[in-house]
Amino acid sequence: MTRVVVIGDALIDELRDERGVRELIGGAALNVAVGLVQLGVPATLIAMVGDDEPGAHIRAYLRDYGVELRATPAPVTARAVSVRSGAEPTYAFSDAARARRVRFGDAERAAIAAAPLTVVSGFPFDDRDQSEQLADAVSGRRLAIDQNPRAGLLQDAEAIVRGFEPLAAGAELVKVSDEDATLLYGSSLDALRARLIGVGARAVLATAGAQGAVLECGPVVASRPASPMPGRVVDTMGAGDAALAAAVAVLVSGPPADEAGWGALLQSAMDVAAATCRFEGGLLRHPSSLAGDDFDRIGT
Repeated sequence: MTRVVVIGDALIDELRDERGVRELIGGAALNVAVGLVQLGVPATLIAMVGDDEPGAHIRAYLRDYGVELRATPAPVTARAVSVRSGAEPTYAFSDAARARRVRFGDAERAAIAAAPLTVVSGFPFDDRDQSEQLADAVSGRRLAIDQNPRAGLLQDAEAIVRGFEPLAAGAELVKVSDEDATLLYGSSLDALRARLIGVGARAVLATAGAQGAVLECGPVVASRPASPMPGRVVDTMGAGDAALAAAVAVLVSGPPADEAGWGALLQSAMDVAAATCRFEGGLLRHPSSLAGDDFDRIGT
C-alpha cells in the first residue's frame, strides 16, 4: 500500500504531575502517523524535527514504528510541557513549538503526489505563507484535516480560520472538537459542524470528549457515545489523534458507500480513542490491547 502522508507537528511531551517529570514522544501529526501504522496503514510524516538529542529520540521512535520521516531541519526540537492535575492536562509550549514550520521541497511534494490520502494536523494555519505553501502542495489531492488548535499556541484565531477553511472546502474529512469550536469560533460544536458542511467539507467528524461524537456526510448523520472500555480514563492526550487515525485508516481505500459504513467508521474511531485514553501518552491503542488485564484493579 502506498504511504499516507501526514503533515504537521512532532515534539517532546514533557509531563509533570505529583509523580514527577516524564518525557514522551508526541505531536498531533506524529501521533496520527504512528497510529496509522499501528492500524496497518503505511505512513510518511512531514514535520519539523530539531538537530539535537530530543530530535534524535523522535527519529528513533519513528524508525521503531516504521514511519518514514521527511524532516524540516531546525536547531531545536519543539516541546510541550503539560501539567496534570487530572485527566485533562494544561499546556505550555516552547519557542520552537510556536515557531514550527514545514518545508515543502521536491521530496515532500513527491511523497504527497504519490499518497492515496494526505492528512494535516497540528499545522500553523495562522502563518499565511505556510498556509499558501500547504494549499499549493496538496492541490487536487484527497485531504483529511484536523485544525487541532491549542490555547498555548493560539495567537490569531481569525488567521487560523482564514488559513484552514479554504482547505476544508472539498476535503474528504474534517475533524473538529468542542474545544476547537470554542477557541476559534466562539460557537457550539453543532454550529461549527454545520458551517464546515456549508463551506464544502464532504464529511465532518465532530468530537466532544466524554459526550461522544457526531459524523455528518451528505444525508448521513451518525452519532456515537464514548465507548465503554475496561479501566479508568488515565490520559486524554492523543484521543482525538487516535480517532482521526482510525477514520483515515478506513477512508484511505475510499469513503464508505452507505450509512452503515459511515457508522462503522465512527464506531471504530470511538473505540480506538477510548482505548488510547486508558494509557498515558499519545500512542494509539487498539481495544484488543485491553484484553486480559484487570485495569480497574491495576491501572496502567
